[in-house]
Amino acid sequence: MAGLEPLYALARAAISRPQDALVCGVHWELVRHGYRCLGTGDQPGPDERKSELLPAGWEANKEVYTLRYKSTDDARELLLKAIMVEDSMILNVMDRGSQKVADVTLAVADYIDPEHLDDFHKVYKNTEELRMRITSGILAPLGAPTEKTKKEPESKKDLQQDDDPLRIPPRQPAGTRAPSWPSPVNPFAVGGEDLDPFGGRSGGMIVDPLRSGFRQPGIDPSSGIPGRLPPGAVPPGARFDPFSPLGVGRPGPDPDHLPPPGYDDMFM
Repeated sequence: MAGLEPLYALARAAISRPQDALVCGVHWELVRHGYRCLGTGDQPGPDERKSELLPAGWEANKEVYTLRYKSTDDARELLLKAIMVEDSMILNVMDRGSQKVADVTLAVADYIDPEHLDDFHKVYKNTEELRMRITSGILAPLGAPTEKTKKEPESKKDLQQDDDPLRIPPRQPAGTRAPSWPSPVNPFAVGGEDLDPFGGRSGGMIVDPLRSGFRQPGIDPSSGIPGRLPPGAVPPGARFDPFSPLGVGRPGPDPDHLPPPGYDDMFM
């Protein structure tokens, strides 16, 4: 219990009984958890201020010790009463703000050696157990002091756009255009082109790779017709009428490979 030794040295003149030493240990545990002592008694006195030290006259009543504490953030104020019942001490603590009450009973002989009140290094025993009893029996039920909340920015202008975790970054680099995808085919128009002999509708069941919507390689006059002109024979950008059927060298199936609708109709 670091820090208890100098406190015990300052309070040694007032410690005459084992329960005095136990109250001193309980006081320091509250200080460690963010509380400061205001004074003795149920009511505040004049010129009170928070202190890590025990106030004057804290040991005047050997049967009932009454001390008041306040958290360093001024959020909580505790009223501690340590009541002696035979060889045990009952710690009763009330949070004056929420009116919550917590208590724990300690056997004085389990934590204080009455034969060594003059020697700090021998007067306390089972200190870890004492700390655990105070923490779990008093501090945890009442709640530990909370830190002050950080100052909020004065306006939304103080927040940078890059600091907003909910902002969705742009999906495309600036200055680029999104690719233009063909609109999906109407699902209710499937098979419509097969019923139209003039091909004015869309949605045929017979797939034509030349009309599938994907970009097909066109004819580049400057590259020459395969097997007829050498590459580069036609200058780039020059007007050129190919002297062979367009089906020659055209990728994909021949558009005329399908028979016309109703070819087996004797009246056509």
